[in-house]
This record gives sequence, C-alpha cells and structure tokens, in this order.
Amino acid sequence: MLKIQVITDTTRPNRVNTQVADWIYGIAKLRSGLDVELVDIADYNLPLLDEPKPPSMGGYTQEHTKVWAAKVAEADGYVFVLPEYNHGIPGSLKNAIDFIYAEWNNKAAGFVSYGSGGGVRSAEHMRAVTGELQIADVRAQVMLNLQDDFENYSVFKPRSRHEDNANTLLDQLTAWAEVMKTVREGTAAS
Repeated sequence: MLKIQVITDTTRPNRVNTQVADWIYGIAKLRSGLDVELVDIADYNLPLLDEPKPPSMGGYTQEHTKVWAAKVAEADGYVFVLPEYNHGIPGSLKNAIDFIYAEWNNKAAGFVSYGSGGGVRSAEHMRAVTGELQIADVRAQVMLNLQDDFENYSVFKPRSRHEDNANTLLDQLTAWAEVMKTVREGTAAS
C-alpha cells in the first residue's frame, strides 16, 4: 500500500489552505491501495533553519528536525497544497522543505494550487524545488481560483470540474509513487 501525505503549505492565521487540503484528502481517501494522511506543517513549529550542517549531510541535531524528517520519510508521495504568495511558494513551505533532504529523495509529488491566477506560478516554482530534491512531480495539477472557487475569498467551494482534475492528479501520483518506490528499493539494495 502506498503512503501519500497531503501537506498544507502555509502557517498563516485564517488560512484557507486547510479547507483545500481537506477536500483533496477526502478525494484521495476514496481510493483503494492508498494510505492517505494529512500533514500540517504548522504542527511542527519549525524555526528558521537552525541545524548546524546542511541537510544534505544528514546528522540532524535538533529534535524538531528529527520529528519532521521521520514524518516526511514515511511517505511514498506527496500532494502539496500550494497557495501563491508573490509569484512563489510560501516561506513556511520553503523552510520546511529545506530543513531535510534525503527524506524527500526518490518520491513523487502532485500539486493543488490556488491564487488569483490559479496558483500556477507557485506550482512552477515548486517544480524547480522538487527537481532539486529528486522528487518526480506529475504533470496533472489542480488549479483553483480565489475568485471562482472561494466564496468571499475565504470559504472553499470548488467548481465540480476540479474533482476530475484531482482524480487525474491522483492517478498520475499513484503511478509515479509506485515507480519511485521501486527506485528507492533498488538504491537501498545496491
């Protein structure tokens, strides 16, 4: 069974991110063969990069880093729920990503983005980041518009077509997560 984590990517008060995460989590939970978990980066209270060595060297010293690394390591793939902040990803997400390294490697990821333009620039920014982490990102993406998919910019009410997009994303993510699991197993055996 594949382990997929739906990761909230902002810690901002009054965020709509959790509503979107709950929605994609609900769709993913209906699928057989997946163990789906919601992971809220706000629960990890990560300070700004306080490890003495670069994460690519391993050897984490801070307890919060060890806890975060153990959680990320559990997954075969991720659905990142991405708001768009100033044409990019939130600093809270970049910080959480940059805390660790090997735990992300050879996994798969999909993006559910939102913003005034569907959050597409945030997802494109994230594709560059995931490439460096050796995460295979899938092509399918859910793009939500703050004007059309949120009532008063605060209550998530997705248009019906987004469920089809979500299922396509999950189809691709499942296929790639399965392949990347084989890659990880092959790397561990050698």
